[in-house]
Amino acid sequence: TGADISAPVKKCGTTSSSVGDPVTPSRGEFGDPVYKEIALANGHINRMDRDELRLKLAELKLDTRGVKDVLRKRLKSHCKKQKLLVAAAEGGVTDTYYDFICVVDFEATCEESNPPGFLHEIIEFPIVLVNTRTAHIVDTFQEYVKPELNPKLSDFCTQLTGITQEMVDQADTFGNVLRRVVTWLQERELGTKYRYALLTDGSWDMSKFLNMQCKISRIKHPKFAKKWINIRKSYGNFYKVPRTQTKLSSMLEKLGLQYEGRPHCGLDDSRNIARIATRMLQDGCQLRVNEHLHAGEVRNVPSSAPVEVSPPPHNPRSRD
Repeated sequence: TGADISAPVKKCGTTSSSVGDPVTPSRGEFGDPVYKEIALANGHINRMDRDELRLKLAELKLDTRGVKDVLRKRLKSHCKKQKLLVAAAEGGVTDTYYDFICVVDFEATCEESNPPGFLHEIIEFPIVLVNTRTAHIVDTFQEYVKPELNPKLSDFCTQLTGITQEMVDQADTFGNVLRRVVTWLQERELGTKYRYALLTDGSWDMSKFLNMQCKISRIKHPKFAKKWINIRKSYGNFYKVPRTQTKLSSMLEKLGLQYEGRPHCGLDDSRNIARIATRMLQDGCQLRVNEHLHAGEVRNVPSSAPVEVSPPPHNPRSRD
């Protein structure tokens, strides 16, 4: 006989936390019956085959797309959340480290075969804002940027990104666009009222493109963009897949999703990355900052380290 994965919690802890604060159950709290019931439910789910998983998910009106490991994670997450809801109602805790996640995927100048030392300049600055409590996209930002070192786009760059010469000619410089990004973040009270983090598809957006652009624009790398969630690492660790299977198209496919929009459009790429992030949140992944920039180099943030939160955004400072 398997554990009843939909049974309510008979008893729960009474620890409380302030809104948005990440809380990890203490050693004593793990002894609470709620965690024993979650463990029993997980054991039962582990013994289910793919058809049984899909049947149960359909019964719960949950998404039935994805490979077996994804379905198992999804069902475990739902059951855990249902049991912890009772705990939360009686002063329990939530599972989310941040109130919001900002997905960023820059587009930059490029050549078909970039020569050694080629300086990429950001030409599109998109942000997709995800509410982690609802696991929904709630807002977007997008501006094109005028390149200064090499103002003429290559034909290859236009064909790849869909960004035309006219679009960048009519755009503002990076420093001014970054100021409007800061204003946009401030208007949404990120870093002040709400806890947030940036999320990217890999390390290059912050460590290479933004870092290089700030040097070109003679401004200091903004502090709020010196730490981020590399979704490729989070995805690989959570779903237990090798790094070779964490390309955007592979992540979408494994989750049973299809790309929506135009590939290499920064905003569309960001939306699709956000769709992966929201699915991971729904499947029970605790997305957290796992990389940061130190002296121009990318460093890993181990899961054993305290949770890092992006600081309040401020206008860029000059390097001069």
